[in-house]
Amino acid sequence: MNWEQLLSLKRYGDTNKRIRKEQDETRLGFEVDYDRVIFSSEFRSLQDKTQVIPLSETDFVHTRLTHSLEVSVVGRSLGRRVGQKLLEKHPHLQSTLGYQANDFGAIVAAAALAHDIGNPPFGHSGEKAIGEFFKTGEGKQFKSQLTDKEYQDLCDFEGNANGFKILTESRAGREGGLRLSYATLGAFMKYPKESLPKKPTNHIADKKYGFFQSEKEAFQDVANELGLLKRSDKHISYTRHPLAYLVEAADDICYTIIDFEDGINLGLIQEEFALEYLSKIIRETIKPENYYALSTKEDRVGYLRALAIGSLINDAVNIFMKHEDAILNGNFDCALLDKSKYEAQINDIIKISIENIYQSTEVIDKEIAGYGVINMLLNTYTNAVNNSFNNTASNYDKLILKGLPKTIKTNNSSLYNRLSSVCYYVSLLSDSKAILDYKKIKGISF
Repeated sequence: MNWEQLLSLKRYGDTNKRIRKEQDETRLGFEVDYDRVIFSSEFRSLQDKTQVIPLSETDFVHTRLTHSLEVSVVGRSLGRRVGQKLLEKHPHLQSTLGYQANDFGAIVAAAALAHDIGNPPFGHSGEKAIGEFFKTGEGKQFKSQLTDKEYQDLCDFEGNANGFKILTESRAGREGGLRLSYATLGAFMKYPKESLPKKPTNHIADKKYGFFQSEKEAFQDVANELGLLKRSDKHISYTRHPLAYLVEAADDICYTIIDFEDGINLGLIQEEFALEYLSKIIRETIKPENYYALSTKEDRVGYLRALAIGSLINDAVNIFMKHEDAILNGNFDCALLDKSKYEAQINDIIKISIENIYQSTEVIDKEIAGYGVINMLLNTYTNAVNNSFNNTASNYDKLILKGLPKTIKTNNSSLYNRLSSVCYYVSLLSDSKAILDYKKIKGISF
């Protein structure tokens, strides 16, 4: 892969290349990507979607929206730092083509901002709930009518693939989705493969999948424009865009450190653990006098968090540059932080977060409720949509359909597209809207 192709400013529908030197410096194309994500309705709904604690009643706990904003900030720093070093190593990118260090930061920031845009309500349990509806629930009846890959898309419903759909799917008045630059779309695609075969190798790019069958052509268009390398002749699978490693690192840094911080501020983890577990990461930057001068737990933990994020950013930048050649050749097979000198400390923090936060009674109880909500919504909507298509809709089905947006394809001849459309609608619901719809259908609220 080469950086000139990887930094493509092209957008869906463009007929000519966009040249970096011809860009308006006051409003660069990569910065426009960030704006388009942040003003989208799909991004706005993240303000009421679970990050760790579902439906938390405290102001402090992070939602998907605050998490995404923080990941974008960390991603911008990673991109700028890497950009500086890449321009030193490949000076023609700047002298001949006009790219600047901030371009790399803008690409990573925009992709990082969008990284969770496809996540359904109730966190990762929402993805599992959708998948299990088709794998073991009422949706299992559709298996024989779908191709293996279509059925796998539904059984392993994937937020990353759903995000790619949001960013690229055309609809009336919005041709090409959000029309982001191909460079940003490439950086967004952490898992550039289809749903089958499932985890064919231990390469990090094979951990999940990155697009549904309905977006297959759009995905291949982006991959070809960017010059991503094919990894399979039989199935659609490509190497990652190098900047996807930075998007992933930004997410890894934030959920490792900030989820840990949330757990401490909620009283799920003792404050003493903050200094104990973060001390080795921040030993070169911490000033004990500054730490002990802080009077509140939130300020003390916040100080440690800021230093830890800074240390991990520096480490991730060094790892990226050390392995740049392997990354460009598609031979770097793990996440950047898997090679971190702080890997042991990161794993310790994740372990205590799993035990005390992710598996806490509050989280588990609300995830159970989320399963019930999503299962009932999918059952009701798929029945209504399919009955309508088959001209067997009851009056109840017709009433249900009137409450759904026109974007749901009730008359599409493809069963896969009808089912995908229902899943797409449910995935866009906020936690509170999903519960409200559930209550309406149950007759609990009017």
